[in-house]
Amino acid sequence: MGKILKNSWALFAGFSVLITAHGFQGNLLGVRSVLESFNYISTGSLMSGYFIGYFFGAHYAPRIISRVGHIRVFAAFASVASLSSLLHAVFVDPIIWTLIRFFHGFSVITILIIVESWLNDRANNRNRGKVLSLYMFITFFGFSLGNMLLNFSSPIKYEPFILISLLFSIALIPILLTKRKPPKFKKIGSMTIKELYKTSPFGSLAMFCTGFNFSVIFTMSAVYATVMNLSILDTSILLVLITLAGAFFQWPIGSVSDSFDRRKVIILCAFFGVVFCICAIFSSGVKLNTLFLESSVRFNYYTTSLDKLMLFLFFSLLAGMILPLFSLILALVNDRITKEKFVSAGAGLNVIFGLGAMTGPLICSLLMQKFGPNGFFLHLILFLLPVIFFGIFRLTRRGLEDNPDSSFTPMPREITPLGIELDPTTAADLSNTQSQNK
Repeated sequence: MGKILKNSWALFAGFSVLITAHGFQGNLLGVRSVLESFNYISTGSLMSGYFIGYFFGAHYAPRIISRVGHIRVFAAFASVASLSSLLHAVFVDPIIWTLIRFFHGFSVITILIIVESWLNDRANNRNRGKVLSLYMFITFFGFSLGNMLLNFSSPIKYEPFILISLLFSIALIPILLTKRKPPKFKKIGSMTIKELYKTSPFGSLAMFCTGFNFSVIFTMSAVYATVMNLSILDTSILLVLITLAGAFFQWPIGSVSDSFDRRKVIILCAFFGVVFCICAIFSSGVKLNTLFLESSVRFNYYTTSLDKLMLFLFFSLLAGMILPLFSLILALVNDRITKEKFVSAGAGLNVIFGLGAMTGPLICSLLMQKFGPNGFFLHLILFLLPVIFFGIFRLTRRGLEDNPDSSFTPMPREITPLGIELDPTTAADLSNTQSQNK
């Protein structure tokens, strides 16, 4: 592991700064959109723009990297991300912001693919688990630190956008100065959505619904907090709690899923997610009759006597139930396939996830416009219920099939197919298979 750190310190240093800037920018835009009196539809659209760019970037980025090379592409798209932050400060318009978010999403997924392929090249079967853990720690810590940077200056000013641009630029320095040779890009195959659904109908549908909820939690939470008149400090604390809950709940829930039917664990997580959403609605202090306000009501209408402590608690708990779902579903699908298809199945599941993530913020914004700020939780419930009911239905159709080649590995929310290769069981099993074939 020490050799990995020595050979990849530039990559980790650059990535840690970049992911901090990325986490800061996403939530800053959510807060700023409310302060600029963007309507819910405009806010949801610009948040969806990021995931649309993310989806297309995942498809085209490997081709770009294979032609130009890791370091040049990293520098180019980190520069695009830096530029996007400045453009947000110059052109305060929801349509322009949506377009900018598209290019930002394209840039971020490209950079993530570069980082993960680089780590795959440096890691071996003995240390892949440690490398993945370090990658996860940097990702979650970066997002948490980025959330706290909301207190750097007022979101209505231009200084926060300059800081983000500065951080993206700083992230370039270690990578451009490293003497280490970049890896040779490895092409990843994929399974079709039809094949994935035949393999695991419940896993496919659950991943689709999870995409809707993940994108909302990480983009619209700041919007919800600002609409509820929380201070910038309270908003940043809430966002940090959400991120930490997603990190800390991964291990205990994942360990339980390795010992019991993974489908039941997924269903229970979705069920408790619904329960905590309902609790959060009552803790918000918004009266029930305000759920049916006209769509013309503006953000600053809501002045509520909320129970802040309980709202933060239930918000963190529902995040702790929902955010481990990606890893649980990935492990569930791996239970149904041979070890040779682990990576390709992960690629296909990312496509399904992306289809939901692209439209999640937009649908949430429609619900918030129709039903008020608690439309945020109604959105989460709307896409948790199909997981519960379809999961119960599938329990009656197929029994538990134990696959010793599959185990739970907690993943960051933006893991790519190349990142899935960091799963130590996947890498080891693939190596063993190749040795046996020889």
